[in-house]
Amino acid sequence: MYMPKKIQARKSTIHGNGVFALAAIAKGERIIQYKGQLRTHAEVDADDAGDVESGHTFLFTLNDDYVIDANRKGNDARWINHSCDPNCEAVSEEADGDDRTADKVFVEAIRAIRPGEELTYNYGITLAERHTPRLKQIWACRCGSPKCTGTMLQPKRKR
Repeated sequence: MYMPKKIQARKSTIHGNGVFALAAIAKGERIIQYKGQLRTHAEVDADDAGDVESGHTFLFTLNDDYVIDANRKGNDARWINHSCDPNCEAVSEEADGDDRTADKVFVEAIRAIRPGEELTYNYGITLAERHTPRLKQIWACRCGSPKCTGTMLQPKRKR
């Protein structure tokens, strides 16, 4: 059975490329799996794919052991932009058993999405280092929402 394509990556007014609905998407609908090469946290830390200074990342923490690196073998999910008032969320799905490489991340709609609307989710970025004004600027948010915090960095949890 042919399923019409529901999303398309193209230029975004938020930042660079974005992903847009081509058809209506229902609340709760699973839209796309976030794909890329699985790498250990140590492998990612050893190169510049996760450079804190860039303000740009295609890395998605899968679990305590692995990161999905959409710089390598990534799909259109890597183009979904951050928003402080998102219409989607990233949902981790832990596989049965002990094989953490079988875990997956999906993007699902948290409300109904109209055709032409850009898909967004909150990246939930927390950095180990202090969130200085300079880092908040590097990780500036451009979502344009009235609820925008001005940064993609999430507040650190109190200890």
